[in-house]
Amino acid sequence: MPVPFDPRQIRSYVIRAGRMTPGQSNALETQWQHYGLEPGSLPITPQSLFSTEAPLVLEIGFGMGDSLFEMLQQQPDRNFIGVEVHKPGVGHLLHLAAEAKVENLRVYCADSVEVLRHCLPNASLDQLQVFFPDPWHKKRHHKRRLINADFVALVLSRLKPGGLLHFATDWAPYAEVVKETVALNPGFHPCAPPTRPVTKYERRGVRLGHEVFDLAWTRSESPLVHQQQ
Repeated sequence: MPVPFDPRQIRSYVIRAGRMTPGQSNALETQWQHYGLEPGSLPITPQSLFSTEAPLVLEIGFGMGDSLFEMLQQQPDRNFIGVEVHKPGVGHLLHLAAEAKVENLRVYCADSVEVLRHCLPNASLDQLQVFFPDPWHKKRHHKRRLINADFVALVLSRLKPGGLLHFATDWAPYAEVVKETVALNPGFHPCAPPTRPVTKYERRGVRLGHEVFDLAWTRSESPLVHQQQ
């Protein structure tokens, strides 16, 4: 059964028409059955998705997937789920994964908030990462930003105690808003961010002279932290 999407939800993205290469199209057609996950109305059982049980990392908005692919190759002792709505990017990542025959990757081509809300059980993630999401620069578009109080509460519920939220942006005003928003949730405590691969959008930001902000928080170990359903 498909996810019951909430039409009232403000999307943090706009799906832009993108030309798919023959390789990307072929990867979507031939590799989706192996790597792809279809949103459903019931939570998945993460342990059943992979050949080995390992810490689970979710990346939201992986773009073309190059940095996520680099990360999952560097960390074969972890399992990764990527979420992206841009089909050329999904096809590109599946092509890379199939060529390398990696087994620690699964992918959703779907809305990330709906995946978090409906597809992942409470306390199932060891890490959630969001790297260089659209900062929606104009004030009238700030409501579209992915990181808000409701999103932070949802992430908190899906992380295991001690789990990590890792965020990166090259837009200083967005970094400040995110720090303030997460600080309002007592279930998170700031920590040093782990190392990660450099992304395509990060390189572009650096070329434009932007400062890069890497921010990270751990989920409280307290059993009293509220679990959002």
